Amino acid sequence: MCEAIPGWAVTAAVACLDVVAIGFAVIRGHRVEGTLAWIFAILLIPVGGAVVYFALSSPGIRRTTQRKRASRFALSRGSVDYGDHPEGEGLLRLCAKATSLPPTSGNQVISLTEQEHGAFPRIEQALGEARSSIWAEYYIIRRDETGARFLDLLIQRARAGVEVRLIYDAFGSMEIDTDLLGQLREAGGKAVAFLPLNPLRRRWALHLRNHRKLIVVDGSIAFTGGMNVGNEYSGRRRKAGVVPFRDSHLEIHGPAVLDLAHVFTEDWAFATYETLADPPEPEAACCPGSNVAIIPSGPDQIRNATSDVYFAAIAGAHSRIWLTTPYFVPDAPILQGLTTAAMRGVNVRVMVPAHPDVKAVRSSARFYYGELLAAGVHIHEYQPAMLHAKTMVVDGLISLVGSANVDFRSLRLNFEVSSLVVERAFADQMEQRFKEDLAHCAEITLRDVEARTFLQRLRYGTARLLSPLL
Repeated sequence: MCEAIPGWAVTAAVACLDVVAIGFAVIRGHRVEGTLAWIFAILLIPVGGAVVYFALSSPGIRRTTQRKRASRFALSRGSVDYGDHPEGEGLLRLCAKATSLPPTSGNQVISLTEQEHGAFPRIEQALGEARSSIWAEYYIIRRDETGARFLDLLIQRARAGVEVRLIYDAFGSMEIDTDLLGQLREAGGKAVAFLPLNPLRRRWALHLRNHRKLIVVDGSIAFTGGMNVGNEYSGRRRKAGVVPFRDSHLEIHGPAVLDLAHVFTEDWAFATYETLADPPEPEAACCPGSNVAIIPSGPDQIRNATSDVYFAAIAGAHSRIWLTTPYFVPDAPILQGLTTAAMRGVNVRVMVPAHPDVKAVRSSARFYYGELLAAGVHIHEYQPAMLHAKTMVVDGLISLVGSANVDFRSLRLNFEVSSLVVERAFADQMEQRFKEDLAHCAEITLRDVEARTFLQRLRYGTARLLSPLL
C-alpha cells in the first residue's frame, strides 16, 4: 500500500502554488487594486484562490495576440478630411494611436434598430444578395427562429459558392444549433468557436470572451453594433407577446468596411491559425459622408482602446454627453470623467435599463448613483423592456456605437468592437433616438438614493464587488 503523503509536503506544495500565482499576479500588469484583490484571494483561499486565478486570468492571451497583430497589413491611406468639424480630430487621432487603424472619410453610416423594418431585415437581405464572401462574428447566436434564419442564409450562400466564414463565441453561443453548423460545413462554409471551453486546449480562457458583433458582406457592406442573433434582438419576440430588447446597430458603406474586415481577419487568425487576406478596399462613398474610426479592444491590449476613447470623449465634452448602456459599472477614470463633466456644466445623462436581464447588474449600477447625482449627472431608467444599446453622443457631433458596455468586463476582459462616427447629421439621429427613449424612462433623484434601506445599500455594494464576474 502507498504511504500517505506527509502533511508538510502538502503544505509546501500549496505554498509553492500560491507563491507562483502571486508572482504571476504581480508581473501581469493588472491595475493596483486588481493585483491586491487577487493576492488577498490567493492568500485567503489556499489552492482554490490560485486555481481560480489561473482559470480566470489567462496570462497567455496577450502573447498570442501580439503575434497576431504583428502580421497586420500596412494600410496606406490619405489623411482624413475633417471638413467643417475639426473638433473631432483629436479623438480620431487617439483612435488611430490606440488601435493602429487609421480613421477614414467618406463613409455612409445608417442607424438600424430592433424594429420589424430595422436591422435584421436589412442584414438578411444583404446576406441573401452576397456574391463573393460573408464574414460574420457574434457573441450569441440563439437556437431560435432568428438564429435558424441566420444560419440557413449562410448555408444557402455557401451552397451557391460564396465564401462563408463564421466565428461564434464558445460561451455566449453554447446553445447554437449544431445541426445547422454541420450543414454549413457540409455546404463548404467554415465555422469556428472562439476560445473553446476546453482546459486541455492551448488557448483556453474561461473568463475572456469575444463579445463582438460584426458582418462583412462582399468586402463592401458591414454591419456592427450591439445586437446578437436572437429573437430578442430581431423583434420576433413580439410574436410571443414579449417586448424585444431596445438596441442599436449600424450599416456601414465605404472604407471603414475594410477596418471591420481587418478585425475579422485578426480574430480568424487567432482562432484558426489561418491567415486571410483583407478584401480589396471598397470605394469611398460618392458623398462626403462620415469620418469613422473602428475601435477593436480586448485583453490583448496594454491600454484598452474602448476605455481610453470613452474617457477622452467624456473629458473633452463641452455641452452634452448622452450615454446609453445596459450594464453600468464604470471604472474610476470614467466615473471621474462623468462627474467632473457635470460639475463643469456639461449636460450629462446616463440611461440604463430598469429591468436588466441580469438582476445583479442593476444592483451594481445603483451603487454609483449617489456620487453621480450629487455631481449633477442625470440618471434615467428605461422602463418598457431590456435596454441593450451601447451608445454615446457628445456635443451633437461625436457618436459611439458598438458592442462594449460601460462595465468591467467590456473595458478589461472582453474582445469588443465599436465605431466612432464624426458627423452632425448622424449625431442628430442618435440624439433623437435618445430623446424618444427618455419619454419611457423614470428619472432617479438624490431623494431616491437617500431613501435606501441599509439592506439595499449592502446589496448594491456587494453586487459592485462581484461586478467583474457578471
